[in-house]
Amino acid sequence: MRSRIPRRWRGVADWILTIGIAIGFVLAFEAEVAKPYRIPSSSMEPTLHCAKPGDFCEGHFNDRVIANRLAYRFGNPSRGQIVVFKAPALASRCGEGDGGSTFVKRLIGLPGDRVSERAGHVYVNGKQLHEPYVDATMRDGMTQSWPRVAPGHYFFMGDDRAHSCDSRTWGTVPRSSLIGPVVLTYWPPSRITWR
Repeated sequence: MRSRIPRRWRGVADWILTIGIAIGFVLAFEAEVAKPYRIPSSSMEPTLHCAKPGDFCEGHFNDRVIANRLAYRFGNPSRGQIVVFKAPALASRCGEGDGGSTFVKRLIGLPGDRVSERAGHVYVNGKQLHEPYVDATMRDGMTQSWPRVAPGHYFFMGDDRAHSCDSRTWGTVPRSSLIGPVVLTYWPPSRITWR
């Protein structure tokens, strides 16, 4: 049986269908598997850059990262991961400059941990945390401790401790708010890094 669509229109229809399927695949992939985010503040310097002339920013472009949205469906968050998460309501204390409703921070405290800071160094359950990602000039001089991390919650801090608004200010984050760990820095090209 011959098609009633003229030959040249069949080619156009094939292209439209192919492009539509490709766009649908990309949108589904972004929604369910990997989603890009940008770094809007200096809270993760020097690991992840924000753009100058922002306060305390080191980069000329905001780093862009991809978070694996499936990771926590099949595994548990682990200390030291850089995680994208929905900020708790109290994060509004941070103001506009720290990224709005989605934050990117480093996971420091797991459920049941006791997190404290002495003279700018972090301790988890009484043991000093080895943090090669924190630049000595970006430590604050704080001495403080926080309540034990509740079951199903996590304690986050930025790598730029002196300029990060994090769990020290607004408390812990429930697991249901975790979007996923950062797996790739992809922009600018000079900063491409798999994590």
